[in-house]
Amino acid sequence: MSASQADTRKRRAAEAALQHIPAGSVLGIGTGSTVRFLIEALAAQPGRIRAAVSSSNATTALLDAAGIPVLDLNEVTALSLYIDGADEATRAHHLIKGGGGALTREKIIAAAATRFICIIDESKLVGTLGTFPLPIEVIPMARTLVARRIEARGARPVWRQGFITDNGNHILDVHGLSIADPPALESELASLTGVVTVGLFAKRPADVLLIGTDQGTVTL
Repeated sequence: MSASQADTRKRRAAEAALQHIPAGSVLGIGTGSTVRFLIEALAAQPGRIRAAVSSSNATTALLDAAGIPVLDLNEVTALSLYIDGADEATRAHHLIKGGGGALTREKIIAAAATRFICIIDESKLVGTLGTFPLPIEVIPMARTLVARRIEARGARPVWRQGFITDNGNHILDVHGLSIADPPALESELASLTGVVTVGLFAKRPADVLLIGTDQGTVTL
């Protein structure tokens, strides 16, 4: 699949999400290449939303450039909708997220939102999660401790060297997983001392998947 073909699919999914956004609302917005197309679409409709809650510094910069006000989540009493992409998704709406390193803030906003719509291109839809390495955000001093605990479970954690999250933490990308029970693994890994967030979105999965294809958009 060419880059232009992938971009077309992503744009279709992003534009399909517009019909789900209440006019004048405060919208939770994620991070990544598909979300960039969503912000472009919102920028083309000034005033379509009142403001946004951003999941990353990168997204905040895009929203500022688009003239969309950004609010701190603590200023928002109710968030009806969150829209974000994913690195992998299943038909059960379980996700792996965090390829861009914004998983902690993404998970916070997903938890705060009444509804979570995930926008992806069809290459991200999989039968079982785990081909994409699972990102885990860790406190820097606990990085090797957490890595040893993960290795003891038979997986291979790789430190994402040179990358610091917006929260000042490190990322371990965990290879060699076949995730048969995403909610259980999410709970297990999140319980490790030093882990900030696990890039599994299974205990709070997406409510809707909008999947961009060569033919159009599929809604699950």
